[in-house]
Amino acid sequence: QLIESGGGLVQAGGSLRLSCTDPGRTFSSYAMGWFRQVPDKEREFVAAIGLFAASAYYADSMKGRFTISRDNAKNTLYLEIDNLKPEDTAVYYCAAGYGAAATFSPKYWGQGTQVTVSS
Repeated sequence: QLIESGGGLVQAGGSLRLSCTDPGRTFSSYAMGWFRQVPDKEREFVAAIGLFAASAYYADSMKGRFTISRDNAKNTLYLEIDNLKPEDTAVYYCAAGYGAAATFSPKYWGQGTQVTVSS
């Protein structure tokens, strides 16, 4: 089971680092990704990272302020978000799956962590 943490209420312009731990699987066997979702909209891809962090891939709209990383020794995935904007408000989900970073296909999901950005 994937467990996200690090969400909360943040002022616009601030930064946040989300974490996702994977206590039950062989973390390094999976490509990992982050998605986000707001009410009444489809889940949106944010970024993905390959098995050994050799490659990362971002949605075009996420380039520049979002940084995905992973620490296989700690079975943990991270998403750093800088210069937060109110439109970043969403539930952020991590996922474990397959494929290269640019062709990431999620298979397992976490429960999500809420990020709320105030203006």
